Amino acid sequence: MNFALIDGRGKRFTFPVNPEEVTISRQKGYDTTMILSSGEFDFAQGDRVKEISFASFFPKEYNNSFCQVSQDEFMDPQTAMNKLNDFLAMKMPLRFVISETAVNVLVFVVSHNSTFRGGEPGDVYFDITLRTWRELKAAKLAGGNQGKSSSTVNKKARVDLKEKSKTYVVKPGDSLSKIAKLELGNSSAWNKIYQLNKKVIGSNPNAIKPGQKLVMP
Repeated sequence: MNFALIDGRGKRFTFPVNPEEVTISRQKGYDTTMILSSGEFDFAQGDRVKEISFASFFPKEYNNSFCQVSQDEFMDPQTAMNKLNDFLAMKMPLRFVISETAVNVLVFVVSHNSTFRGGEPGDVYFDITLRTWRELKAAKLAGGNQGKSSSTVNKKARVDLKEKSKTYVVKPGDSLSKIAKLELGNSSAWNKIYQLNKKVIGSNPNAIKPGQKLVMP
């Protein structure tokens, strides 16, 4: 079993250590109305957005006895925390998956907190909260627009969950392994960058030049 967030380009971020527990909060929506001389009355509305929260840590050192990722995918804790910060700033939903379960939903990262503990140098503990994303559905309009939905009266483009490819402009002193370390958190991933940019770089992966625009995996 592993826990992962997947962005619109299909880039997968797997949490290295499984949490001990996951909390999924579901609530029913209610509209409360005050009726004079009779008091308050609750009227059921649609379900509220679900929240998913859990806590774990990013270890400084790789240990295959509890790490759910391969050593090639393993990230430095600070790089991993920066990745969560990127997710927090994103305006498009991510897909959250818990393998071997039915959890496979679109979510936003709405909060996360980091903790550094004495006696465990380098390890970063965190807790994170996700909120499920739900597309707004068009409702039918009454009156002069009978038989037409609001989507035909005021039609908007469908939300595109796919992200545009990220690019990197080569700087003086760069190498593919350096770029892979900075952008992907793993210097050994340089070959993935090279395979995507062979036409730009040419036959020699060490011959990148300042100003070249490279597509990131």
